[in-house]
Amino acid sequence: MKFICMKQDLLEAVSTVQKAIMAKATLPILEGIYIEACDNIKIIGNSFDMGIEYTIMADVTEKGSVVLNSRIFGDIVRKLPDSEVFIQVSESMMVIIECENSYFEIKGLSSDGYPLLPEIEEEKKVTIMQASLRNMIGKTIYAISNDENRKILTGSLLTVSEGDLSMISLDGFRLAIAKTMVKEDVSFNAIIPGRNLNELHKILEQDEREVKITLSKNQALFEIEKCRILSKLIDGEYMNYKSFIPEKFETVIEVNVRELTEGIERASLITNDDKRYPVKIIINDEKMMITTSAEVGISREELEIKTDGNNMTIGFNPRYLLDSLKVIDDEKVVISFSSSIGPSVLKPIQGDNFIFMVLPVRMK
Repeated sequence: MKFICMKQDLLEAVSTVQKAIMAKATLPILEGIYIEACDNIKIIGNSFDMGIEYTIMADVTEKGSVVLNSRIFGDIVRKLPDSEVFIQVSESMMVIIECENSYFEIKGLSSDGYPLLPEIEEEKKVTIMQASLRNMIGKTIYAISNDENRKILTGSLLTVSEGDLSMISLDGFRLAIAKTMVKEDVSFNAIIPGRNLNELHKILEQDEREVKITLSKNQALFEIEKCRILSKLIDGEYMNYKSFIPEKFETVIEVNVRELTEGIERASLITNDDKRYPVKIIINDEKMMITTSAEVGISREELEIKTDGNNMTIGFNPRYLLDSLKVIDDEKVVISFSSSIGPSVLKPIQGDNFIFMVLPVRMK
């Protein structure tokens, strides 16, 4: 195998596929990066739960393939000068890497047995802008559970129905839903592991280029120009999340997102124990009082709001409320309180592109 490519292209490919590689894999070959030279260069990282394939342009003079230790090869590529990179593999699997005055020889592995990404039969397919999918993941990933005893909640539900694509996360304390529209008239449900979504979020760009999502029986494929990301799905039936969202509310307010976020952050300075010392919110006419009382002292802050309904006092774990507020891009948000002990729902003033639900804390 012998080829020449640009350092920046190689670095982008290696950095991307490394997101699929586990530091301590069950098989040593899975700690490596697969490189294949044919008409262009194909680079793959695969942990079975997630696989990433990245294609770059190169001048290939000799075809072949090799597996290189991910950490060592990645570190070498990052430190190379910004210039052309020459890579050659001998019959003994010794890999020569040259770039300007830099020269390396590292031992490679035979690519026989490396799990390549399979071709996915297009059972169900939708197309969405990268920015839209990235924003949906960002708005919901914080509410994914890390409790392995409830495996189904360690992923997000991706569902398409009647032209709407929704992503739903639920951890028992919070519910996060993000929505967008798609052109395709298909229906499907898939539960994607949170770790894979986190890595996908890092790969996606904040632009209008398309990403194609293809669903098979137990895998989801995300295709982005030069990159293919394959994710294993979580088996099982997701919870009936719609039944958790209250339909009747005692109090509804409209509040500035930045002011509420900063007010809760300041109130949180008094305590580092969110469970013992929650933030108390007192709604009285067109005013909201945010207050905290802890062993070290108290805090109090007042905001102007619009109110519809009864006055109310309710407590929250500030971290849970902040997680929702920090992913809202709108200037203002509507918060609906079912009761002082029931779920509270955050929605945009117009539309339904997101719905967040937070359970309150019982106040002493």
